Amino acid sequence: MLRPYFGDTIEAGCDEAGRGPLAGPVVASAVILPRDFQHPLLNDSKKLTIAQREMLEPIILSQAIGIGIGEASPEEIDTINILQATFLAMHRAIDTLIKEGNKPALLLIDGNRFNPYPEIPHQCIIKGDATFASIAAASVLAKNKRDRYMHALSERYPGYGWETNMGYPTRTHRQAIYEQGLTPHHRITFSKKFLPS
Repeated sequence: MLRPYFGDTIEAGCDEAGRGPLAGPVVASAVILPRDFQHPLLNDSKKLTIAQREMLEPIILSQAIGIGIGEASPEEIDTINILQATFLAMHRAIDTLIKEGNKPALLLIDGNRFNPYPEIPHQCIIKGDATFASIAAASVLAKNKRDRYMHALSERYPGYGWETNMGYPTRTHRQAIYEQGLTPHHRITFSKKFLPS
């Protein structure tokens, strides 16, 4: 069972989806859960099936105290690099929480690095999405939102396999880049090495 809280304050778990793909945005979520929230299936989204993630999403949405979603575009990733774009997406997710009146007292960040958010302390936690419920919930929401976005893009840009690879550098995706070139949704710094020389 995941830990419900890190301490005694109102905490938001933050996680992202999409750091490694060649295409699409990086998506982050920030989630504040009730202190007594528990679900036996909740875990790091990478350890869950699609069906499990889809089942968990409405439960999280209905029971969470606050939810924020943020994104950073492929253009922003190319401009400031993927690490900084990930932090930007997380900050945008936290911005949404605060705009909706749900300012946390502490941020629980999955991973070991973060750009501090103004006036809110944070705690970086390696494998936090497999440790704390709020981070796991953020992981699920970010992953689901990004996957749906890539599914929709796959209909506009067939041949890259985004409906199954979600923009990650599978053989199908790399071959499509070589044969069809880049789309406006590719991260150029990630993808240009797969173009014909």
